[in-house]
Amino acid sequence: MAQAKDASGAGKDGMRIDPALVRELAELLTTNGLTEIEVQDGERRIKVGRGAVAAPAAAPAAAAPALSAPPMHGKEDVGHQAEVIAGTTVKSPMVGTAFMSPEPGGKPFIEVGSAVKAGDTLLIVEAMKVMNPITAPESGVVKKIMVADAQPIEFDQPLVIIG
Repeated sequence: MAQAKDASGAGKDGMRIDPALVRELAELLTTNGLTEIEVQDGERRIKVGRGAVAAPAAAPAAAAPALSAPPMHGKEDVGHQAEVIAGTTVKSPMVGTAFMSPEPGGKPFIEVGSAVKAGDTLLIVEAMKVMNPITAPESGVVKKIMVADAQPIEFDQPLVIIG
């Protein structure tokens, strides 16, 4: 993966390698349980990977929903309610952080009961300092929001149910 560098820090093809970026990518691998990550900026492309470790990567993902479950507060068990809500589940296309409004303290894009049209922004997922709008795949009404503002999220994690 690493290539030979001359005294200036440039690889044999003349590309300068940014050690801070490589460290940040390696940290993202560890933090998010990934085996490989790649970024491209014009002609520069950096790919960082490590051997797959299946058991540790699966354990944090399985524990994540339990940590984000809302407290019961003496009510009947509503934890199974998400399983019976009919509609389209919008899932995260990436690992990142969910943001429910366009700016800190701003009005949320959606609320339960909000009518949305196909293409409307439901929330934003920040990944690698890039804000990625997550849009409604179809028109409908927001039945359930399954993430909180500034919550770390995983790839394919359910975010919103529209019906």
